[in-house]
Order: sequence, then C-alpha cells, then structure tokens
Amino acid sequence: MQYELPLIEGTLIKRYKRFLADIRLQDGSEITVHCPNTGSMKRCAEPGSKVWISDSANPKRKYRYTWEWVEVDGKYRVCVNTSRPNQIIGEALEARAIESLTDYESLQREPKVEDGRLDFCQVFEDGRRCWIEVKSVTLLEEDNGLGCFPDAVTDRGRKHLLRLQALKEEGDRAVLLFCVPHEGIREVTVAEHIDPRYAEALRAVVASGVEVMAAKVSFADDDSGLEVSGVLPVVL
Repeated sequence: MQYELPLIEGTLIKRYKRFLADIRLQDGSEITVHCPNTGSMKRCAEPGSKVWISDSANPKRKYRYTWEWVEVDGKYRVCVNTSRPNQIIGEALEARAIESLTDYESLQREPKVEDGRLDFCQVFEDGRRCWIEVKSVTLLEEDNGLGCFPDAVTDRGRKHLLRLQALKEEGDRAVLLFCVPHEGIREVTVAEHIDPRYAEALRAVVASGVEVMAAKVSFADDDSGLEVSGVLPVVL
C-alpha cells in the first residue's frame, strides 16, 4: 500500500482516551491526531518516541491527521494504524504474494459468517473456500526478535479462533494470518502470559487443523508505503 501524501514526522507527547494522541511537529508546534488503535499499544506508545502521521487533506475532518507509525527502541518502525493490516494483506492476496495462499478463483472481503464477519474468503473453482482472519502483531517485549500476540486480553480474538475451527470442521480451509508491521520482529508466538485463554484456544484450534501463518511487512525506505515481503515462522 502507498500513502497518497508524504508522512509527517513528529514526537509523541502522549496517547489518551484511546483514540487521541498529542504530537509535537518538527517546527515545535503541537497538534492532536486520531489514533486508530483500540488495543493497549504496549511498548508502542512511549512519550518521546518518534512518530509518523498521515494528512487526510480534509480540513473539515475533526482530526485531520492520523497516527500511522512509531519508532520503538530507537530503531524499529512499527505501523500502529490497525486499519492498515487488512489493506496490506488484501493487496498481497490479490497480487498472490503470500506463499500457499495463491491458488484461488475469487477473493471476498469481510465475508459474513454465522456470528459476524471474518476478514477474507478465497473461493476456488470447485467451490472450496479458504477463510482468513488477520491479526496485527506489534508487541516486541524484548529486543530478541520474538513478537507476541495479543498485547491485551481479547475475547473477540478468541471468538474468531472458534469460528475458524467451526469452518474447518465443516470442510473448509481456515487460516489465522498474523500481519507483522514491525521491523524488529523475526518470528511470532502467542502471548500466553497476557491472555492464557487465547493461548489455550489457539493451540486447540491448531490441533483441529486451523493453519497459522505470519506475513512479514516491509517499510519503504522513503516512508511512502508498506508491503508484504515474505513469511515469518510461528512458534507455538
């Protein structure tokens, strides 16, 4: 995915009320921006961190600017805008750029399931389906390359796992796809210390045949965009 306008650099003053953040721009001025992330943002919202924001170019919008990236540990760029992973993965699926998820006839976005929606459904010529749920991994607790999901207790995430399991039991393919927009993460695991019920559910659905994959996201050198550049190992 490519940003329509160049990202703007700044420094995080604070994040608050979940959806807001105060940013100091390079000219010293301060603005309030939209923070499109409902999660804990553990280790990704430290005051003083370098950040990048996008400009909607819409002066009528209450918060014209959106927080996109943050620099963690003074060296790793991380995309914290939770609307981006589905956009990135969607483009990669359409381009058939994710290994083992290339051989399909059509791609549905946000397909309906019994208790809501999942992120994607690949439909094959013979009618078979592959259901895909995308989760963004942004938590690197130590500088050891091991990314963790989730970064907070997620009952909704556990519900998605059970839905994938049910679809697999009906005869379809089901995939939990971790999107990893964090330059410091080289492999992914489940954060059992944060949400043991999610960890238990994940291992159970994997045992039932649900697949788990992780897609590595690369950042453009000129900060102009993001794209899937390979797969990462998942350690459960």
